Amino acid sequence: MNSRLPPAWAKHLKAQPAPPKAAPPPKAGSPKPQPSRAGPSRAQADDMLLRQALELQKAERLPEAEELCHRVLARTPEHALALYILGTLGLDFDADLAIKYFERAAAREPGNPYYQLSLGEAWLKVADYSPAIKHFQRACELKPDLVEALFGLGQAYHKFGKAEMALATYERVLKIKRDHPQVRVGMASALSSLGRMDDAAVCLREAIGERLSAPAAYHALVNTRKFSTEPPELKSILHELDDPGVGDAGSHDLHMAAGKLLSDLKRFDDAMDHYLKATTFAARNFDIASYRKKVDSLIEIFDAELLAAKAGFGDPSDVPVFVLGMPRSGTTLTEQICSSHPDVHGAGELLKLRGMAVASGLREDIDRSFKPLIKSMTIEQSRTMAQDYLAFLRQYSHTALRVVDKMPHNFELVGLIAILLPNARIIHCKRDAIDNCLSCFTSNLNETHDYTSDLHGLGLYYREYDRLMEHWKTLLPGRIFENRYEELISDQEAQSHRLIEHLGLPWDDACLRFFEKEGSVRTISRWQVRQPIYTSSVKRWKNYGDRIQPLIDALGDLAET
Repeated sequence: MNSRLPPAWAKHLKAQPAPPKAAPPPKAGSPKPQPSRAGPSRAQADDMLLRQALELQKAERLPEAEELCHRVLARTPEHALALYILGTLGLDFDADLAIKYFERAAAREPGNPYYQLSLGEAWLKVADYSPAIKHFQRACELKPDLVEALFGLGQAYHKFGKAEMALATYERVLKIKRDHPQVRVGMASALSSLGRMDDAAVCLREAIGERLSAPAAYHALVNTRKFSTEPPELKSILHELDDPGVGDAGSHDLHMAAGKLLSDLKRFDDAMDHYLKATTFAARNFDIASYRKKVDSLIEIFDAELLAAKAGFGDPSDVPVFVLGMPRSGTTLTEQICSSHPDVHGAGELLKLRGMAVASGLREDIDRSFKPLIKSMTIEQSRTMAQDYLAFLRQYSHTALRVVDKMPHNFELVGLIAILLPNARIIHCKRDAIDNCLSCFTSNLNETHDYTSDLHGLGLYYREYDRLMEHWKTLLPGRIFENRYEELISDQEAQSHRLIEHLGLPWDDACLRFFEKEGSVRTISRWQVRQPIYTSSVKRWKNYGDRIQPLIDALGDLAET
């Protein structure tokens, strides 16, 4: 449910008319005044309905709020505020539809900065950063002190790989609102992505000192480097955890921070205590049975017969490169090595392909419409979809011979890639199953990775991922290059040569110096990929012994013990 109400919502509504002043008592003998038969105007009636919609939205009675908005639109087509409220109601359920509502509202009132703000936020949500930047910029032009728009602009710049511009924008936020609760964490994230870890740490200590998003700041701080001696922050984090007012989200971040520090200090049993406690504050409820059905459906839909029927579909471009696999399997390292080549651009983790799949009916439970839509897809439709994706890639680089999309969970969409982009390179990052799962469990992945909050469930999820990847490899022999993390660690040069050869490019020695590459890194691996190859993460799971037995049991024969 989208709990965020439109900013300054009441400012968009006409002020309620003041109650009429009481009329003086009639004089004796004067005629008795007749009551007025005039009701509220249509604008007033619309206003009343939208006020009710607001109250229903606050009460989380979203269908009723939506119905009132549609009643207003039936009477007053293209009513800007009704369209805007519909956008806010649906943003967490269907961001693409929310964007359409916001666009209609903005078309009616192009000078309204809040409509531009919400458009920026909606485009940011679907990870389409170019239009997000455009709308945030427009909101700032219309209302230069609109802090939410400036902060959103900083986020969009950062995610679009323009960390320096993000920093300048965050500085503008601080000039207007020095105590903005999130801006220093945002600044630290941008600094970290540029490799400026010491500056990021200073920024985060400022946030902690001023009590601004302190739990998140602690978690970000401990991830700016690896600790060999106990820092004073550990005691502070443990003290923070004694505060009953820290809340679930704060407790989760603090336990994850404590776990990271203790793991660095090789106090693995204590670290696991905190990692396990963190999971109790994660509001996640992953359903492995539903995910198995999804994998079953993908295997059933994308078979050899379908691919044969779709031969020649899509676009033959060889620009796209998909680096995929489980999170924490080496996808960021692989992208850094590839994008160190002068002809390769790393675009980061893109949601575009998933958005296209969802629009076709590929939801978590695989909508019934997905199979017939894929089977009935015409060659023209496939080319339109492919060209839409390619145009999106070109926002990141107009000239690179290869552009890397390293969204790990594109492993679910290999069948769609094979149809739409038959010449795209696919690199599958594979890592020791126990190490991979443990790294997911101990990393603060966002809420979309709800399968990581339980060791046993995580192991079962990994088995489904492995089953699906085995299907793709059988279906597409020779198309998928398997980049094993352990091989990359043990013989970086040889494996890097194989990677670049798979991309169809001549070798360049810059690929061996990936850690010197300029530019921003926008994932939680950003500290690690600024370092030369190191081996301490291989068989790391053995440090935790019996504490991770539920994971090993769930992995079964995939666990190499």
